[in-house]
Amino acid sequence: MLRRLSKDQPEEFKFTKVNLDWAKAQLKKYPKGRQASAVIPLLWKAQEQEGWISKPAIEFVADFLDMPEVRVLEVATFYFMFHLTPVGSKAHFQVCGTTPCMLRGSENLISVCKARINKKQKSLSADGSMSWEEVECLGGCANAPLVQIGSDYFEDLDKDSFEKLIDDIEKDNSPIPGSRVGRFSSEPTNMTKKYGRKKLSSENASIERFRG
Repeated sequence: MLRRLSKDQPEEFKFTKVNLDWAKAQLKKYPKGRQASAVIPLLWKAQEQEGWISKPAIEFVADFLDMPEVRVLEVATFYFMFHLTPVGSKAHFQVCGTTPCMLRGSENLISVCKARINKKQKSLSADGSMSWEEVECLGGCANAPLVQIGSDYFEDLDKDSFEKLIDDIEKDNSPIPGSRVGRFSSEPTNMTKKYGRKKLSSENASIERFRG
């Protein structure tokens, strides 16, 4: 699939001081003359900072690593984990559409995205706060259907729970990642009913991180 950079581009890109210090530290991991090996981590950090990879970001990374810009462009356009168009300022929903999720209702989630965000994937909502795309397998088949937002998975979704997830994000709430039916990981749902979500989630680092 041919992937192109967005027609809408910012005037410039630069790392924040924290990210710049992080990037300099990455270079120390590689022998002299091999700094180009850090291209993927630096592009990923640029995307974490801005939400997507712009042309100025590619130029910045190329200059930082003393690489031809076309080489960085090749990497950014080859890997689908890099977003080449602007994403929602609040959330970018990556909806798994592979077979297990499709059989469990991912098409309903996509319908919600089309109705509430934008009919076209990889396009911004009217207020620019949200965007969505259908992706290949996210590796959480036992918890299908699921959606990835940033680094977090929201699992065992249906139309109603996905609508609520969008509502929470619109209201600037911080929804807890994980199962929407109370599972701790991918155990049978009858275990959740037997032991309770509180007991099963007490060792879940992701949940504890959100609880502070």
